[in-house]
Amino acid sequence: MSRYTFKMPDLGEGTVAAELVAVHIKPGDVVKEEQIILDVMTEKATVEVPAPVSGRVISIAGAPGDSIPVGAELIVFETDASVKEEAAPVAAAAPVAAEKKAVATKREAEPAKPAGRVMASPATRRRAHEAGVELSQVEGSGPGGRILKDDFERFVEQRTAKAQPARPSAAPTGADVEEVPVIGIRRVIAQRMTQTVQTIPHFSYVEEIDVTELEALRMHLNSKLPKGAASYTYLPFLALALARVLPQFPQCNVRYDAERNVLQRYRPLHLGIATQTPDGLKVPVVRNVEQKTLAEVAQEIRRVSEAARNNKATRDELSGSTLTLTSLGKLGGIASTPIINAPEVSIIGINKAIERPVVLRGAITVRRMMNISSSFDHRFVDGHDAASLVQATKECLEHPATIFATL
Repeated sequence: MSRYTFKMPDLGEGTVAAELVAVHIKPGDVVKEEQIILDVMTEKATVEVPAPVSGRVISIAGAPGDSIPVGAELIVFETDASVKEEAAPVAAAAPVAAEKKAVATKREAEPAKPAGRVMASPATRRRAHEAGVELSQVEGSGPGGRILKDDFERFVEQRTAKAQPARPSAAPTGADVEEVPVIGIRRVIAQRMTQTVQTIPHFSYVEEIDVTELEALRMHLNSKLPKGAASYTYLPFLALALARVLPQFPQCNVRYDAERNVLQRYRPLHLGIATQTPDGLKVPVVRNVEQKTLAEVAQEIRRVSEAARNNKATRDELSGSTLTLTSLGKLGGIASTPIINAPEVSIIGINKAIERPVVLRGAITVRRMMNISSSFDHRFVDGHDAASLVQATKECLEHPATIFATL
């Protein structure tokens, strides 16, 4: 009898740990090599993991929701030749955001944490200093014992919990209560939203826009489309308007590298499209908007949004945006306060467009009006610059010919 120990594989891009999202096998099952046995999630995507060998499952270290360090023991297989290679029944695979399979490779044990200087990033050292934590007390899970951000936060949480008196559980029980574990993409969303609100001082700015002329243009273009073709929404027009005016406001088309304390200003507009999916909010990216036509932008928005909803978006399609556009469509309401998609510094949201009476050139008339609700990272974008960007965008949308004119 021989045994094979399968360790959490290195999924690339600096991954140091991955979360178990779904386990499709159990101890005692017989699996074949390349059979999908796990779904694991990194910060970028969910990945299907195949069995590295054929054999019988002896033990599994971990359950859905657990974070497993790269190189940690995950599954033990019995690979005795007498084991029949019959496929184990597999539960329906959870949706995945990438079709790439992880190749399991045996990894050598990480070197022991060196004596002397503690390995940690400058940002972690700063947090430790502010919290009064001696980093030598924190156990690092990174390469060579490096203290990662999660290691530090876990240490602080545990220290805080120990300092507080225990409280009796008040959790309701019974058939009327359903407990839903916060795992997978929903956990990542919760963590990122919390971190974003806690660390970024949001400056919000709302402006109303007369989109009567834009609506007339949109309806005219839609009437010229082939039968059955997808119609134009407001999103591609807004995307091109932003691409038009952003060169005047480079401080708004930015990603903030907190580890290095550097602002990365981009010339191209890589536009994030906030998309509601069955798994939660995802932000696929339309790259180089300024180089595309209206039809190309509209088609790409539809393509990446559909890929995100169907869990077919690749890692590249879900990362690298420099500014995000969000819309609730008919649910857009009068105004909203969108949360910045860190590490970006700007997000633009559109609310629903409705006809209402307004005063135009001294007379009351009916116009189609729509509000833009935007948020900016006030550490790096001043209120004047944020308002100027929105006003420039408003001018383009109220006079839509300027979106396409060469001035």
